[in-house]
Amino acid sequence: MTATDIVFAGSIPGLYDRYLGPLLFEPYAAEVARRAAAQKPKRILEVAAGTGIVTQALHQALPHAEIVATDLNPAMLEVAAQRVSSDKVSFSAADALHLPFDSDSFDLVVSQFGIMFYPDRVKGNAEARRVLRDGGHYFALIWDRLDQNPASRIAHETVAGLYPDDPPTFLTRTPFGYTDIPTIERDMRLAGFETLTCETVRLESRAVSANDAATGLVAGSPLRSEVEARDGEGLDSAIVAVAEALRSLERDGRLDSHLSAHLVTATK
Repeated sequence: MTATDIVFAGSIPGLYDRYLGPLLFEPYAAEVARRAAAQKPKRILEVAAGTGIVTQALHQALPHAEIVATDLNPAMLEVAAQRVSSDKVSFSAADALHLPFDSDSFDLVVSQFGIMFYPDRVKGNAEARRVLRDGGHYFALIWDRLDQNPASRIAHETVAGLYPDDPPTFLTRTPFGYTDIPTIERDMRLAGFETLTCETVRLESRAVSANDAATGLVAGSPLRSEVEARDGEGLDSAIVAVAEALRSLERDGRLDSHLSAHLVTATK
């Protein structure tokens, strides 16, 4: 992971929310919210909350629960605060490796596609465990292999092909760089979780076009920084190239795109 992998600033948060939300994150947010509702938690902590896509789903499923949504990037939380407005939901900039909350203070901790960005995953998991009450649950979603997520795979391969002498590696290095289930389970156990399950959950993207998906994947993520570092004027060309490649997945104006991710459920 490089320093730019965790920079979500400028126009990235808005593009991330508008285009990557339906493509990648909303389907899993609905699944997490459904599972959370079955637990009936009264107090929920969300780490790496991003633009509030999961926060909103959790609030809709559990309108009486208190939700504290945190992220390392204040710019992402600014978008989240516009998405969700409720006296039951609060937003706070916080480092998942150093959570500013008392031990044993939440019934549920949720991290959707955040762990891959942690510089120390064991410590991040240990912090989630620390703030959980005894019997509380930790839901952690982590992307499966890139070859199981066709839209992201095509974006990676297309952009890499534009710069064969120095291909960008953000997608393989970070979002899809932590996919081995035994490694994930080992890191959970090293963090102190003894009771856990890890299942692979396959869903489908919401209705998006190839153009929208390309905009999100290239301009709405730190992949943008890698493209601009190689060619300051290359962003638009990269989006066009990825959109053209993604049309192989398009059916009736929307992507027929499958998603695959690992869902860890750990209990304190």
